[in-house]
Amino acid sequence: MPGRNRAVFFDRDGTLNVEKGYLCDTEKFEFIEGATDAVKFLNDRNIKVIVITNQSGVARGFFTESDVNNFHDFMRKEFEKFDAHIDGFYYCPHHPKAEVEKYRVDCDCRKPKPGLILKACRDFDIDPEKAIMIGDMPRDPESGENAGLKKGILFDGGNLFELVKNEIESGII
Repeated sequence: MPGRNRAVFFDRDGTLNVEKGYLCDTEKFEFIEGATDAVKFLNDRNIKVIVITNQSGVARGFFTESDVNNFHDFMRKEFEKFDAHIDGFYYCPHHPKAEVEKYRVDCDCRKPKPGLILKACRDFDIDPEKAIMIGDMPRDPESGENAGLKKGILFDGGNLFELVKNEIESGII
């Protein structure tokens, strides 16, 4: 039975925040133009906002899972300053060629595989036909398509709010 909720899944780095290479330092955090407005727009329409992100920096030994969770807590607080919120953060710490052996896994959660999206759909009672995935790398929309979402969208820069507003107002979900 399909879920009841609508959702927009976002990649993190390069989509919600400026790509800065293995980002886990809050002092380097910077929102993408329109990110806070996009999330607030979705919140105001009761559309779930879920972050799906590969964090191979854990597998490479650059930072820990605790660091990733702390960074996501920081992001939550930054969005709250704009009366916006992220409903859930899901990340993959694995990489098939990881330096840290316990993360050397060919898992189903590393995008473009659909594992994290499918888990979020279960956790938040999301109907895949009422959900889209937006990200800045081809693996992002591909992961949405692999999970059976309505649409995967490649974000190639510009104002994220304008993209989100146009998609939602077009009736995509």
